[in-house]
Amino acid sequence: MSTSDIHTPVLLERCIELLAPALAHPGAVVVDATEGMGGHSEALLERFDGVRLIGLDRDTDALRLAGERLARFGDRVTLVHTVYDGIAEAVAGAGAPQVDGILFDLGVSSLQLDEADRGFAYSQDAPLDMRMDQTQGITAAEVVATYGEGDLRRIFERYGEEKLAGRYARAILAARAFAPIERSGQLVDVLVAATPVAVQREGRGHPAKRVFQALRIEVNAELAVLERALPAAMGLLRLGGRIAVMSYQSLEDRLVKREFAAAAASTAPAGLPVELPEHTPRFRLLTKGAELASEAERARNPRATPVRLRAAERIAEAV
Repeated sequence: MSTSDIHTPVLLERCIELLAPALAHPGAVVVDATEGMGGHSEALLERFDGVRLIGLDRDTDALRLAGERLARFGDRVTLVHTVYDGIAEAVAGAGAPQVDGILFDLGVSSLQLDEADRGFAYSQDAPLDMRMDQTQGITAAEVVATYGEGDLRRIFERYGEEKLAGRYARAILAARAFAPIERSGQLVDVLVAATPVAVQREGRGHPAKRVFQALRIEVNAELAVLERALPAAMGLLRLGGRIAVMSYQSLEDRLVKREFAAAAASTAPAGLPVELPEHTPRFRLLTKGAELASEAERARNPRATPVRLRAAERIAEAV
């Protein structure tokens, strides 16, 4: 089975439309900061004959599959094993001082969700790993085994926006006192048992959904990485360059919204009669708020349901 059979890129046509004006000239460079299985990259390389692509991913399995998918494009493609907050170093290492387009498709990938042994999905029993880069870092099982009640509650509240964070943290500590929680199925059982029947009847989703999201974000330091990656990426764009970011949960989207809004705002003090060059906005927003997938796309590809897309264009050089 090919990667195109198991991976449907989200908002593909809209992303291409937003990036197209920056990629129309020969020699344009585009960065896919979250390469995944290469669906967006493949489309960009097909649509723009003169484009060179630099693809980044922390997941070695994803890079291998993307490399197979994009092999026909030869030296137009450079793939780099790195977390996307290493974008500046990766681009410099690929010999591109500036770039014309950047795409982020955040969150967990189709590959990571569909491979049961990665432990990302609460619907499949597997070792509690959740590392996007399985060559390094702490696993979700280690977080569950070693974090105290306060730290577990903190990450469930902050990264999962879970109302029962304290209750779930206490339940985990009680359960692990009897036996290690090493598999996703074990953790799901603990969470379900700790959830009041009335809450389960409310229809707020599976009891494990928010806890699993919180653990994944903690294990992969996703918000901290994104907070570093966005300004680094925007600083790489040449005049007229464009960036598009797809987020799948509110915490990511708030970070993107904040970074884009700051870059698109004048920094001139109130009452200044003339806006000096150093106060001019560096970017303009290309989307009105966050764009959503159409009903047709959500029906065709359920993973597009939570997506929020924002894009911006560099309109001034940094002073």
